[in-house]
Order: sequence, then C-alpha cells, then structure tokens
Amino acid sequence: MMTSKLSVLAAAAATVALLTGCVNLAPDHQRPDAPVAPQWPQGPGAEATDAKAATELQWQQFFRDERLKQLIDLALKNNRDLRIALLNVDVARAQANVTAANRWPTVNAGFSASRGPQTTANGDSRIVNAYQAGLQITSYEIDLFSRVKNQSAASFAQYLATGEAARSAQISLVAGVASAYLAVQADEELLALTRQTLATREDSLKLMQLKFDNGAASNLDLSTAKSSYEAARATLAQAERTRQQDLNALTLLVGQGVPDSLPQSRPLSDQTMGALLAGMPSQVLVGRPDVVQAEQQLVAAEANIGVARAAYFPSITLTSSVGTASSALRDLFSQSAWSIAGSALMPIFDAGRVRNNVDAAKANREIAVAQYEKVVQTAFREVADALAGRATLDEQLRAQDAQAAAEATRLELVDLSFRNGAASSLDLLDAQRATFAAQQAALQVRLAQLQNQVQLYKVLGGGVSSGAVVSQ
Repeated sequence: MMTSKLSVLAAAAATVALLTGCVNLAPDHQRPDAPVAPQWPQGPGAEATDAKAATELQWQQFFRDERLKQLIDLALKNNRDLRIALLNVDVARAQANVTAANRWPTVNAGFSASRGPQTTANGDSRIVNAYQAGLQITSYEIDLFSRVKNQSAASFAQYLATGEAARSAQISLVAGVASAYLAVQADEELLALTRQTLATREDSLKLMQLKFDNGAASNLDLSTAKSSYEAARATLAQAERTRQQDLNALTLLVGQGVPDSLPQSRPLSDQTMGALLAGMPSQVLVGRPDVVQAEQQLVAAEANIGVARAAYFPSITLTSSVGTASSALRDLFSQSAWSIAGSALMPIFDAGRVRNNVDAAKANREIAVAQYEKVVQTAFREVADALAGRATLDEQLRAQDAQAAAEATRLELVDLSFRNGAASSLDLLDAQRATFAAQQAALQVRLAQLQNQVQLYKVLGGGVSSGAVVSQ
C-alpha cells in the first residue's frame, strides 16, 4: 500500500512538472546590431601569410620568450585577482543551481506526534495520541506562466556573464604580465645605456678638469662638462627607480617574487611574437568575452521582464503528503494517509506595483542594450587603435633606429674633432645629449611597438589558455 501511494505522489509531481512553463512571457532574445563600422578605420594592415586569429593562437604559441612564458604560467596560478574572478564563477554557478532547483518539487520526509484532549460524539473528553510519518511536498508553485523558469534563466545568464568576466580577467592578466615584463626589460637596457653614458661623460669631465687645471679650458667648458655628467647621474637614478617600480608591478601580477631559476631573458631587439589576423569587426567583436558578458546580462534582463509580467497572472501552489497515521505508535505503519491541497492567488489591486515592476524591468533591458552597444563600441575603438599602432610603429622604429645611428656617428666625429681642437665643448655636449636622447627614444619606441603587439593580441580576444577558464 505504501509503495502505491509513493507511486501516486511521484506521478503527480511528474505531471505537475510537465505542466509548468506553458506560457513564457519573456521577450525573445535578439542580439542588437553592432553600432560600429563594418571595416576597421585604417584597414587590417599588412599581415603575414601565416597569421592566425588571436582566439586560435594560444598564449604559449604567441609569445616566444621562455622566461615570459614561465612568468605568465606563474601568474595564472598565483594572481589573486584572477583567483577572485574564478571564485566568483563558482558562486554564480551555485546560485544558478539553487534558482534552477526551484523549478522542481521539494520532497521532505517527516514524522510528527501529538497528544491532547478530544471530545467524543457523546460529549465525553479523552486524551488522544496521534502519530504521522510520510513524505511531503510543501508550497510547490505550478509555473504555468514561467515565472520560476525565467528566474532560473536570468540566474544562469548571470552565471555565464560571470564566466566571461573571468575569461576577461585571464586575458588581461596574460597581457598585463607580458607588458610589465617588456617594461622591465626596457628598464634594464636603459640602465645599461645610462651607465655607459655616465662613464663616457665622467671620462669627458676628467679630461676637461685636466685641461682646466693646465689652463687649456675655460671655467665655462668645465661647468658644461659637470652639467652633462650630473644630468647623466640624475637620469641613472630615475632609471633605477623606474626599473624597481616596474619590477614591483610585475611581481604583483605574478603573485610572488620572480624566481632566480627562470631562463635568461631576451633583449628587446630579439623579441618576436606570433602574426595576428585582424579579421572583420562582426567576427572579432562578438567573440570577445566582455562583449559576450554584456550580451548575457541583456539575456538576464529580458528574462526578468518575464518574471515581472508573470505577476499579472494567478500564482498556483500545491501542497501534498502521503504516508501513514495512527493513534498508537505500534500501529503507525499499518494505516495509510494522504492529502493534497492547492491554492491560487490572483492580484486584484496592488496600487500599480506589478505594472511599475514591469516598466522597471523593461527599462533595465534598455539599459542592458545601451551597455552592450557601448562595450561593442569600446572594443571596436581598442582594436582600431592597436591596428593603427601596428601600421605605424614599425616604420617609426626604423626611422628612430636610423636617427640613433646617425647621432652616434655624429658624436664620434665631434669627439674626434674636439680632441684635435677643431670643435668646442658645447659642440661635444650637444652631440652627447642628442645621441643619448635618440638612443632613449629608439628604446622607448621599440618597447611601444612590442607592447602594441601584446595589446593587439589582447583586444582581438587572445590570451585564454588551452584549458577552459570556466565550464559552461
């Protein structure tokens, strides 16, 4: 008998579940048109024959420096911001599962006992014991208008959005470590250049001091040499400070100190990266995690419209139980008992609460649309800027290297003329300053060119490791 009652309860629950979600009041999702041009402003630029889309090129393949690869791997394991982003995905997944569970009946097992007076038919009073045990479904909502279903859909969309935020965090971390690493490399090379310049100017100062002591140079010449030397000392101090600050930034991204056991780093001139295919905006932008995140937030806003609209219609809940009951504990399982009850609640007057909730949900959807369009426009601008850098930085670097080489040659000639008395100390100082400035500028342009490649890889959606950040 008990088995048959349980079968009846299970069949009833299954039937109710099939009846739920008959009417969905949420609007159908349609991806908004991207409010951007169909082409990048300056075109994709020159691309190598072996170029690949950034999303098809893992960061292990894009970066060629082994030291950088190991630093990125350490960052993916230790960076706290990425760890928080991944934990937020776990929280969102659990919350989505909790909301999804509301679509199914909750079956509880219970036992109750009571003792109290009872009046019989002839007016006598006696003490009666009552015992009951069985299974119960309490306040299960029959989701005829998809209110619970849309709540679950909104929660799941938020979970997917959180997952895309984690993907964005990883992409930003990979690019951030690469850019910080390149900055430290540039600082190292600038330090070496500055120390070399300082040594040269120290030799010039000693020579000028010797000439001044022997009456072969004026006080103006000596002061000029001292000024040049002290300027190099100041630049060295600044370069040391910048290097330490950039190293601190890299350490924070990696999440630990940089190990001494890492492979030797490559100089900037030897740094190479994978060739990237820019593609079309309509293909690139919709795959970026921040754009997908904004779209999922729009999906959630649309589902919430369905939740708000469902309040216009009756809310039907079901409570049922099946089990056994007896007035004697020893006979508890000899008598069966069951009950089923339902209720329907229909709004009559709520002072416009439901209507305003629907209006608010619609307004939130329009906000989500505007946010999605803004994210797409921002992504378009980031890619366009990076492509503009790729189209011009290579040529700028070639010109800057040529200028640095020309200034170095000029310095050699002026120094030779100065030692032979055919050039003044001011000519030598001007040549030294111009050469040092040109070398610094060439180093900075090289750094900008490499960091622009990293930025282009990032904004095209590259940087997610071969393993999925989140399971969707």
